[in-house]
Amino acid sequence: MNEFIDKLGEKLMPIAGKLGDNRHLKVLRDAFMLSFPITMFGSIVVVLNNLPFFSDATKGTLGTLFGNGQNATMSIMTIFVTFGIGYYLSKSYDVEAIYGGAVSLSAYLILTPFNAVTEGGEAITGVLTLDRLGAKGMFIGMIAAFIAAEIYTRIVKKGIVIKMPEGVPPAVAKSFAALLPAIITLTVFLVLNAAVVGFFSTNLHDVVYNVIQVPLTGLGSGLPATLIAVFFVQFLWFFGLHGQIIVNSVMDPIWNTLMLDNLDAFKVGDALPHIVTKPFMEIYTVGMGGSGSTLMVVLLMSFIMKSKQLKDVGRLALGPGIFNVNEPLIFGMPLVLNASIFIPWVLAPMVVTAFNYVMMATHIFPTPTGVSVPWTVPVIINGIMATNSFMGGVLQLIDMALIGVIWFPFLKLIDRTNLSQVSMNEPEQA
Repeated sequence: MNEFIDKLGEKLMPIAGKLGDNRHLKVLRDAFMLSFPITMFGSIVVVLNNLPFFSDATKGTLGTLFGNGQNATMSIMTIFVTFGIGYYLSKSYDVEAIYGGAVSLSAYLILTPFNAVTEGGEAITGVLTLDRLGAKGMFIGMIAAFIAAEIYTRIVKKGIVIKMPEGVPPAVAKSFAALLPAIITLTVFLVLNAAVVGFFSTNLHDVVYNVIQVPLTGLGSGLPATLIAVFFVQFLWFFGLHGQIIVNSVMDPIWNTLMLDNLDAFKVGDALPHIVTKPFMEIYTVGMGGSGSTLMVVLLMSFIMKSKQLKDVGRLALGPGIFNVNEPLIFGMPLVLNASIFIPWVLAPMVVTAFNYVMMATHIFPTPTGVSVPWTVPVIINGIMATNSFMGGVLQLIDMALIGVIWFPFLKLIDRTNLSQVSMNEPEQA
């Protein structure tokens, strides 16, 4: 077993290391984290407006009064992500970041169709629709932001800027320095948009949505791809690498898009289109004690196992584990490079993920609505919030029971080994 794990680690660790150090994946992760507090506010508003015990009339009234709390946050999430990509990518190249963010956002908006609003048969203005600024525009936003930031930073690096004389206020000098790179970059996107609209009578949003986003989200929402993602999260953690960050940097664009699709459907009372979303991955894995869903493991160690080693580590990890922080367990047990628990560490989250998928696909338990719940919210509460149903918390209790069944024999074996070692050492100490 140890030899197999060593060989597998030798093959996959270099790949994981490269993914973890990739500039663009780091930028994408940071851009989503930039939008996190804003979208979290929107999620809280949605939860409060749609509490399970409210009548439909009450929900409608609250939606009218407080709906902008969600419209101005989660529904336009792509705006924050595109700005964040431009900001953090420019910063990584040591270029003035705020202008890189603004240029990336503008490039995305240039490619976004403005729907005409008419009055008396005449067009009086153009408006942006929320779907273009949210889930439907996510992939074109990310692509445009990365390309715009790359063009902008390269022009700046080549010195194609207007340099102001000494004595000019720094804010003015920086603004003029960004002028030529911004004009050149945005001109590229303006010409590109004109060509697509003029020659093909469409827009890049629809092209990217139909050719790239729909197939990718379809793949990412399926059970096989989800199980592969869960496996790699656990596998990388086993070697001490933060599997959540590495895997999420690749999968978050897909899962977040699926989340926004569900939220749009939930707002209007339609059937939720996806099972696997960002909240599904958060609440039914990390949301049950941290990576690996280890709260039940901590409880077994604290109150069922008999050896002092397991009890001490379990009780130390119990407090943080309630709030889904399990580094004390991962490095205290340790779980890292511990072949004796490799099987339950990898198997339990995969079994629970597959079980939850089937339970939601058969409508026995509710699907997450698309509301984003803070990952530190304790188990059961986060399940209820994510699904807008008490049954979401009940499903987590069943999950934890499954995890306990998978982990128990392995913990018991470690427990007996610890107790036998203590009994063997007692005569020597006497």
